[in-house]
Amino acid sequence: MNQFFAEFFGTAMILVFGSGVVSNVLLNRTKGNNSGWIVISFGWAVGVFTGVLIAADVSGAHLNPAVTLALVIAGKFSASLMPLYICAQLLGAMFGSGLAWLAYKKHFDATDDADAKMAVFCTSPNIRSYWYNFITEVIGTYILALAVLYMAQPDVGLGALNALPVALVVLGIGLSLGGPTGYAINPARDLGPRIMHFLLPIHNKRNSDWNYSWVPIAGPMVGATLAAVMFVLFGG
Repeated sequence: MNQFFAEFFGTAMILVFGSGVVSNVLLNRTKGNNSGWIVISFGWAVGVFTGVLIAADVSGAHLNPAVTLALVIAGKFSASLMPLYICAQLLGAMFGSGLAWLAYKKHFDATDDADAKMAVFCTSPNIRSYWYNFITEVIGTYILALAVLYMAQPDVGLGALNALPVALVVLGIGLSLGGPTGYAINPARDLGPRIMHFLLPIHNKRNSDWNYSWVPIAGPMVGATLAAVMFVLFGG
């Protein structure tokens, strides 16, 4: 259960920062309104840093079903624990996005743009082309999972700074590859908050775009699988 709660709270931190920064940028009458994509990318990266910092010593800080899958395929993690981890990650993402909504509740009420309010919770493409959106998520998560697999090598210890490399990779993915789809690169990060968008009493909200929801689930899982296979083939 310690591992469960580490994954739960670590993933929740990612969403508190991530959904929080998107709220700050997109919702009306906030201090950071219209501050832009770079601010959003940094907010998500700091969320990853904080989540990894919290969970690393207890659970290994997967915080992402795709990362858990990659570690299982690479033989670095027990498959029997995978359901526990994924459940914790999904629930943690729901909890974290709910906290961000609560913090910005009055700004949700003051915002008429239903698309912006949904963007606080989950991703959607600027140009909807399911196949290319899927490929974008595969590529982004492939890079993330491959980096994590090599970071998992126990040769170097940096104390608290162990959380920094993966946060920088997430920052880079956001800045470089985040434009087409909003870079979910994490099924729990997208599905959990999408469920919360559906459930919460958000003023004047739109539908939760379930037609697109398979892309940020399938794409990251495929990308992580490809990364793990390459890692194993090249002697990782």
